[in-house]
Amino acid sequence: MVSVVLLERIEKLGQMGQVVNVKPGFARNYLLPQKKAMRATKANLAYFETQRAQLEAANLNRKGEAEVVAGKLGGLRVVIIRQAGESGQLYGSVSSRDIAHAVTEAGFTIERHQVVLDHTIKTLGLHQIRVALHPEVAVTITANVAQSAEEAEMQAKGVDPLRLASERASEEAATDAGPGEGEPAAPVKPAESSKG
Repeated sequence: MVSVVLLERIEKLGQMGQVVNVKPGFARNYLLPQKKAMRATKANLAYFETQRAQLEAANLNRKGEAEVVAGKLGGLRVVIIRQAGESGQLYGSVSSRDIAHAVTEAGFTIERHQVVLDHTIKTLGLHQIRVALHPEVAVTITANVAQSAEEAEMQAKGVDPLRLASERASEEAATDAGPGEGEPAAPVKPAESSKG
């Protein structure tokens, strides 16, 4: 384990200024290059204490900007068009890059690392997505994954296009089949015999 001092709040790890122990790879590959932490040496801890006020002011400034964007971005709905099978399973999946691209097209610039996906999206429908604009500010947006723009509108209104299509197919099958099982057939008149 490696001791580092956090330069900003890291979710599930700690607050700014905390000294935490992390795995060497996490420190080397993520925290240190992203300038989210520095090694917890005596010199670095002394340097951090001299810079603490400036770091906290810069953090508050970034947090304020993120809160302004969150106010505008919160509740945003983006439509992502994908091909899928009859059961609603996508041919592929929707990734954080796809969602970031859709949000950027909607007028808000975000990076894919800000999109927090617990799991990849592999089905059609409405999906709640968390966007972390700042370590302390996150908003929820809705990704409407559909096969067409018309289907996306139906999903947004609360109609399930897949269920609707299957109901229509079963109705068509019932009308094409004629009288079904259990329905009486038309009565047959006996032929009259002609004796002469």
